[in-house]
Amino acid sequence: MFTLKDVSYQIDNTVILHPTNLTFPPGKVTALLGHNGCGKSTLMKLLSRQYHANRGSIDIAGKPLQGFEHKSFARKVSYLPQHPPVTDGVTVRELVSFGRYPWKGAFGQLNSEDHQAIEQAIEHTGLTAYADRFVATLSGGERQRAWVAMLLAQQSECLLLDEPTSALDVHHQYELLEMIRELNQRLNLTVVIVLHDINMAARFSDHIIALKSGQVIAQGNPEQIMQTDVLKSIYGMDLALFRNPANGQLISYIP
Repeated sequence: MFTLKDVSYQIDNTVILHPTNLTFPPGKVTALLGHNGCGKSTLMKLLSRQYHANRGSIDIAGKPLQGFEHKSFARKVSYLPQHPPVTDGVTVRELVSFGRYPWKGAFGQLNSEDHQAIEQAIEHTGLTAYADRFVATLSGGERQRAWVAMLLAQQSECLLLDEPTSALDVHHQYELLEMIRELNQRLNLTVVIVLHDINMAARFSDHIIALKSGQVIAQGNPEQIMQTDVLKSIYGMDLALFRNPANGQLISYIP
């Protein structure tokens, strides 16, 4: 989906992301891991065109990122920031309808195809019973589902999710990530997601990229990342591992 070649980003004389070469596999879930300030959100903002790289190039399927007209890019990529805007007075259905903006015609009217996409997105995220509720009245987990539904209504090929679980308890983190994984597989979506929990990343992603001080220090599938030496390089501390007998997944813990 994305290919980065020698991409770097700095503000004044401070380097936020050192020259980076990466490829994000299409149709897969890629998790970005690392300490706060390691460059995860900067990388997401570069992929979503919120920031422009100081050097290097970013391509989507061989075409330069900046070569897309605004609506054409929105049909390729949808982005959920870490802190979405306030939604006071907006219902779930209204919020989801905002996702149709790349597809609207000259007069901005929703047609039958738009309404169908909106209702399907609401159904896919399990929010049919909440469609007419105000977003502000929902629980944290339900609100995040509503934002994901808006991205689904956008019908882009790739979802960029910046720490969507940060304000959720463990139960709702698991539910949200399970839903995102299901959508990835059912709709063949490419997903890039910023997470902090290595066990959640290993459980729900195909590919993991770990950053530290603005540099990629490890990447691979969950089995390759879930090694004691790799985890120590990421987190700077010793973590132990055991294999879940129910599903064979490696799980890290503090010994």
